[in-house]
Amino acid sequence: MGGVTISVKTKLGALVTVSVLITSGLALVAMRTGAELRYITIFAMITALLVTQFVAHSLTDQLDEMNAVARSVSHGDYTRRVRGTDRRDELGDLAATINRLADDLEAVDQHRKELVANVSHELRTPIAALRAVLENVVDGVSEADPETMRTALKQTERLGRLVETLLDLSRLDNGVVPLKARRFEVWPYLSGVLKEANLAAGRRGTSSGSGNHTRTDVHLHLDVSPPELTAYADAERLHQVMANLIDNAVKHSPPHGRVTVHARRGAGPESLDLEVVDEGPGIPEPERHKVFQRFNRGGVPAAHGPGSDGGTGLGLAIARWAVELHGGRIGVAESSRGCHIRVTLPGASQPRD
Repeated sequence: MGGVTISVKTKLGALVTVSVLITSGLALVAMRTGAELRYITIFAMITALLVTQFVAHSLTDQLDEMNAVARSVSHGDYTRRVRGTDRRDELGDLAATINRLADDLEAVDQHRKELVANVSHELRTPIAALRAVLENVVDGVSEADPETMRTALKQTERLGRLVETLLDLSRLDNGVVPLKARRFEVWPYLSGVLKEANLAAGRRGTSSGSGNHTRTDVHLHLDVSPPELTAYADAERLHQVMANLIDNAVKHSPPHGRVTVHARRGAGPESLDLEVVDEGPGIPEPERHKVFQRFNRGGVPAAHGPGSDGGTGLGLAIARWAVELHGGRIGVAESSRGCHIRVTLPGASQPRD
């Protein structure tokens, strides 16, 4: 239960009132008892100073602590926190705000460190493989035949996908990206996305980045109702969303599992409801609010079949960013089996051509 909120202004007002009342009372006592006014005045001043000192001490102590914590945060130490956030006044609010700021800065610093670690790890493997291929060609160990060049091309493609992911992350940090929305038919559009996912799985032996899984044992299924369903959205951004969701669903599918993409008409004009459902272990309820955070790789193992990897932990964060650019929503829906991701896009009230 929350206590009564007493502002600093109220406390200072009470201090002035108490001081005036003490002085007035002592002056009245002096007039009635015949005591010398100068003694009464001195006593009243001492009493008022003691009361003022007590109130000022309670105010300035926490201000000093806030100053020390803010100085530590400015020097990169995000471990210190201000005590006394249970105060029911402006200083308590300020202490809570400083602590939230320190929490946010600590999270940003942790994300920065994780970004460096993840990017370093993701870059190291394709660069080392590409270097080995080229060194073998230069040293005459292997010929620059089409097969060798295809191996080198796979690694350069992997590097390209990682760079594209980092560019998406940069766009996410820099704010709103203009949407190039258009009207399109949902069935052929999503059919193309699934076909690309299958082709990517068939021709790539390694992957890093969005929408490039390597599981060939997982069956992809499309369910659009009605078949003539149309939507209004940025096709490129929506492709990012679906490619990442399908990639994530495939990685967490059991051997010979099934991933289904459902598309339905939404509540608004040309709005769209999308669902990606897999048969994997699902996402534990305590982890559901974290799955769209950067660098989060989920509370379930990602490798359920050949070729699976944990990824960079950026795919679902980029998917959420793209959905929110549309003014839509994305989240984990309740399901009795597997993982069920739901996307809602608002569409637009556009006249038909």
